Amino acid sequence: MTDFRRIALPGNGPEDVVCLPDGRIIAGLDDGRLVAVVPGDDAVEVLADTAGHLLGLEALPDGSIVICDHDRGLLHLEGGRGRPTVLVDTVDDRPLRFASNVVAAADGTLYFTSSSQRFTIDNWRSDLIEHSGSGRLIRRTPDGKVDVLLDDLQFANGLVLAPDESFVLVAETGASRITRYWLTGDRTGEVEVVLDDLPGYPDNLSIGSDGLVWCALAAPRNPVLEGIIRLPPRARKILAKVPERLGPSPEDVVWVIAFDFDGKIVHDIKPEGVDYTFVTSVAERDGVLYFGTIVDNALGVYQLA
Repeated sequence: MTDFRRIALPGNGPEDVVCLPDGRIIAGLDDGRLVAVVPGDDAVEVLADTAGHLLGLEALPDGSIVICDHDRGLLHLEGGRGRPTVLVDTVDDRPLRFASNVVAAADGTLYFTSSSQRFTIDNWRSDLIEHSGSGRLIRRTPDGKVDVLLDDLQFANGLVLAPDESFVLVAETGASRITRYWLTGDRTGEVEVVLDDLPGYPDNLSIGSDGLVWCALAAPRNPVLEGIIRLPPRARKILAKVPERLGPSPEDVVWVIAFDFDGKIVHDIKPEGVDYTFVTSVAERDGVLYFGTIVDNALGVYQLA
């Protein structure tokens, strides 16, 4: 496939990819390093090292970066490099674990997800099998106040903020759906499903230069997993303890979709024959897609037709 290529990284697990205004692409690795890539010559620079496990990222207008660190919580990297400071490491007097993705409003309010309160990223399959519904959507206001907006989400993952900041969209990986939470107006606090019964498991979300919401589908729906989540809770908890090698495994695929804010799917892209798999994030800029994953040491680059 001449339309696809890889950019090698100095570490593994670039779970989220974000396009910076200056043309660079940033990604976080599973050893805590934040890297920036120049797509033209594929040069890679290490911007910071949290010694944690980096997941979702958000670039702010002032050049700083907000980081979801699975181990340390929600972090802020002033100037986009150096040593980050902790913004949130506890929620409701409990340690924040598995901070997954984050978006920022114009006034500095941060909305972020926590995928699970029961399992770590090393055991993400167990959360999907147990179908615990312990994911959360959380808000941090500029004065530092933290409150939970939504609870009981099925592996809360990627999110985007509407251009007018009237709502956020949240990917519920474990439910194969995209959920809208209203932030303003007469519907403040209401929840509705925008896309339901997706054919794959949605991961990170981003808004492309085309104004569409781009969504990574990490894998197609798995019939074994779908059967398990219909079992009684007790049975699911038992099966969640089964060794990973004996449980349902994701199918190797590169798959992303793009939809408008009303939930109409505009692009459904599944390139075949590419040396990449398990896409957890996608960022679009000027017709080029940048892929992230947790199972490889490279970014993927795909030119749209």
